[in-house]
Amino acid sequence: MKIFAFSGSNSSTSINMQLVTYAVSLFEEPGTKSYCMKDFEMPLFGVDIEKEIGHHPKAQEFLDMIAAADLLVISLPENNGSYSSAFKNTFDWASRIMKDVFQHKPTLLMATSPGQRGGKSVLELATSNLVRYGMDIREVFSLPLFYENFDIENHKIKNVALDLELREKVAKIKSDVGS
Repeated sequence: MKIFAFSGSNSSTSINMQLVTYAVSLFEEPGTKSYCMKDFEMPLFGVDIEKEIGHHPKAQEFLDMIAAADLLVISLPENNGSYSSAFKNTFDWASRIMKDVFQHKPTLLMATSPGQRGGKSVLELATSNLVRYGMDIREVFSLPLFYENFDIENHKIKNVALDLELREKVAKIKSDVGS
């Protein structure tokens, strides 16, 4: 199974990148790499710049990586109750090339935050909005209180119940999509 995994963050210390990397390890698919929005850096989307340069090649690369995948594993950071500007910018550029950005690929959608809600606002927004752009959400996972529930040194969830919940979601999606 080919997995395209990414964090919607462009931060070098992203907790969502740590979560997506851990989640991908549970699929046990060799050679799977996790990406972040820094890998798809583009100028701030605007119709004037689009007229000037056309479709940005990084947006096409993002779409090509989705097209080549059997499964998407995504962890979105929450910025002020919404998407990060880095994710939104990549999404905006890509949606100008293809409306169904996520190409109806089965998706494990996640979020984490230092707070008790664990990015639930961005997950609520994404589950109602991104499906209109071809995201086939099969499972949703929220990791609250990241610094209390994630073992940064050993790169894994240390809260047993939350770890089991994620493992069960991974097993279900693996079964649904096939490996």
